[in-house]
Amino acid sequence: MKVMSFHLMPYANLDMKVREQYSSVWIVLPNNHFDPVVGHALYNRYLDELELAAELGFDGVCVNEHHQTAYGLMPSPVVTASMLVRRTRDCRIAILGNAFALRDNPLTLAEEHAMIDVISGGRLISGFVRGVGSEYFSTGANPVHSLERHKEAHDLVVRAWTETGPFAFEGRFYHFEYVNLWPRPFQQPHPPIWCPSMGSLETIEWAAHPDRRHVYLQNYSPRETVSRYLNMYRSVCEEKFGYTANSSKLGWGTPIYVADTDEQAIDEAREHIENLFNVFLPKTSELMFFPPGYMSPESLKHVLRNKRAHAGGVKIETLIERGIFLCGSPSTVLKSITSAHEELGFQELLGMFQFGTLPAHLTEKNLRMFASEVLPHLRPLDDRQYRGFRKESAAIASSS
Repeated sequence: MKVMSFHLMPYANLDMKVREQYSSVWIVLPNNHFDPVVGHALYNRYLDELELAAELGFDGVCVNEHHQTAYGLMPSPVVTASMLVRRTRDCRIAILGNAFALRDNPLTLAEEHAMIDVISGGRLISGFVRGVGSEYFSTGANPVHSLERHKEAHDLVVRAWTETGPFAFEGRFYHFEYVNLWPRPFQQPHPPIWCPSMGSLETIEWAAHPDRRHVYLQNYSPRETVSRYLNMYRSVCEEKFGYTANSSKLGWGTPIYVADTDEQAIDEAREHIENLFNVFLPKTSELMFFPPGYMSPESLKHVLRNKRAHAGGVKIETLIERGIFLCGSPSTVLKSITSAHEELGFQELLGMFQFGTLPAHLTEKNLRMFASEVLPHLRPLDDRQYRGFRKESAAIASSS
């Protein structure tokens, strides 16, 4: 198993009393509550935490994209990844992800990702995401066209990375007379493409298609939901596309906190993980998070069922009980991960070791303890421990 450290870079110094005056920290929270001096300290602290993860032997570090929100201060993960490339040596650099479809010119991102891949000597992972619904309000993009723009941008970028130019590209949304990428990616035919998701059926089928076979990553979900969707990916591969999915194409992303005992871990993490789920995550409304046309009614039904399971007001005990948050002693956390691996066989684990308002000293302690007492036991895990998947035929039929 490979283990990576994922960071959201939240505005952890947000005044919780100020937050109570607004319906969300997304889009509607006035930006005068962002202090650039505080932001300067936070950005550099967070970069230090990602660099520490690389030094401690994590297989990779991960950044991502969000706009107009205190939830994550990375409107351009390309900037963050570019800084990390020169400060790390062996670990992968994962942009999970960049919303190519939000851009009128996705080739600009394609060029930037190629630059990072070349500078790093082939360590980039490129995450293709559509962007959550609120990003479409932030950028003024039409969510109705989200999925089709996403697919077309993907095809354009992959061709730009792999085909000799110049060539013309004529699509529904993108029109280029000359596509001739300089530089070309270091990795051939192109950097690995990952598809992070909270459970869109369309994303699963698109990622699993034989023409792509991209890594599917399930995030922020109860254990039962992770099981459902990772098994669904395997089922789609076998029943719809006629091939067996490789376990290396499956990943799980989840917040993690370890301490000497279960009680200490819960006590230290409580305020900060509850702030993540009760303050930073909720949006102004389901309409803003899932605007009309953003996904199919069937996918919306599944995602909302999962989302309501950890809506505002949740307690740490519920998050732990449902497997949304891995928290406890090293042995407790290791047991949770190995149990999930035996059931699901995923080969990519993305841990979020800073979450919500977790301060620097606890984040560093969390990273160091996980790296020394949990990470070494995860390395040998592979399909020898995997029990085999349960077919989710009903789920596939419902998405057809």
